[in-house]
Amino acid sequence: MSLKSERRGIHVDQSELLCKKGCGYYGNPAWQGFCSKCWREEYSKARQRQIQEDWELAERLQREEEAAYASSQGAPSLTFSKFEEKKTNETKRKVQTVKKFFSPSSRAAPKKVADSQEVKASSPSINRQTSLETERASKDFIDFLKSFRKPGQDILKQCRGFIESMQHKKELSIEEQSECVQDFYQNMVDRLQTHSTFKGSSERIDKLMDQIENFIMTRLYKNVFCPETTDDEKKDLAIQKRIRALHWVTLEMLCVPVNEEIPEVYELVVKAITAVIEMDSRRVPREKLTCITQCSKQIFNAIKITKNEPASADDFLPTLIYIVLKANPPRLQSNIQYITRFCNPSRLMTGEDGYYFTNLCCAVAFIEKLDAQSLNLTQEDFDRYMSGQASPKKQDSEEWSPEACPGLKQMYKNLNLISQLNERQQKILSDAKQLEKDLIDWSEGVTKDIEDIIEKYPLEIKPRGQPVAAIDSDNVENDKLPPPIQPQVFIG
Repeated sequence: MSLKSERRGIHVDQSELLCKKGCGYYGNPAWQGFCSKCWREEYSKARQRQIQEDWELAERLQREEEAAYASSQGAPSLTFSKFEEKKTNETKRKVQTVKKFFSPSSRAAPKKVADSQEVKASSPSINRQTSLETERASKDFIDFLKSFRKPGQDILKQCRGFIESMQHKKELSIEEQSECVQDFYQNMVDRLQTHSTFKGSSERIDKLMDQIENFIMTRLYKNVFCPETTDDEKKDLAIQKRIRALHWVTLEMLCVPVNEEIPEVYELVVKAITAVIEMDSRRVPREKLTCITQCSKQIFNAIKITKNEPASADDFLPTLIYIVLKANPPRLQSNIQYITRFCNPSRLMTGEDGYYFTNLCCAVAFIEKLDAQSLNLTQEDFDRYMSGQASPKKQDSEEWSPEACPGLKQMYKNLNLISQLNERQQKILSDAKQLEKDLIDWSEGVTKDIEDIIEKYPLEIKPRGQPVAAIDSDNVENDKLPPPIQPQVFIG
């Protein structure tokens, strides 16, 4: 089988990572394949269409109401009742809002739910940690703004005002809160680009926007990360369960060009797994992106050492899929959604951060749709591996190279032994169940045969008759016979 055919289930054309509108920026599945800029444009157009449709619907209902009123002189109450029923049905068939169209997430829960969330008492240790991180972020932000003097004071005032306004918007859906944050980012960039202090200095603006994001999202994190009004937690549990079921996937199945027998490569793989797991402990979207970037760089270094040449994009994606399967990062979908909703869009649209994040989204999508053909397996083997009835054969320790890690060889040897013992145990259990079934069948068969014989040849017990006389009782001549000879003892 050629390498090209082996990778047909994993290969992703790099053009597929870009915005489908052709602007040249990286797209995102959460934005229907658009980049942040194009998605907001499409969102605005769709919202305008929705507003226009609502106006047309309102005008049509108004005309029907006037017509119903004009013809209601004969039976006013009945006509008005029919009109109200028709109006209600028309309202129920009304098109959902454009946010519902762009995202499957549900709208905000009733205010009672939001109030109940505020009443919940958090752990004291978590509150202390949150307070410390918030204070540290505030201090770093203020220290950073001191060098800008008056403009820095204005920026701090605007950020604090925005955070305060967001505290009063908790009843909004997460998409609406995301839109508010993105609008604030865009407004700040527009103001900074026209300000004399920052005009023409895109690098200073980028650094300042990173600090603004860090300051704002550290304070908003608790309210906007994995909110209960969305299905983020449900998606987290689903992807975790899916990854656990795929624990048997090997490097060879994914065509991963990484040799874990090399100690240096093995250490890089461990670092990549650690980096993607640490993503969940970060509170700022930019810091979560940094974890993804660190993980990706470790992957590129591992491939480079293994192949003795720079890694390609076709090598990177399958290796990233393998790392995600081995790491099973906590709250993976929630972290991806959080980055998508609240990260500075310029980081997701361009640069290495955007490239690595887009590949991570592709890796997760691939894992969700992984099938037998993608791994070059038969459907029967794939189903057996997924159900846990069997596991792929591990490499024997005798086939390892002399410089391979002894601990890794011993681990694979133990895994192979456990797999063999498991197969033997399954066979013994299967044979025991079959023996039990055979004994039950044999017992039932013997019982049935005995019942058939008794039914065919029933046992008859005759009544007891007269006692049987001696054989010679009727022989009269016996009386004339001499007596029987008695034994005699001779002394001699």
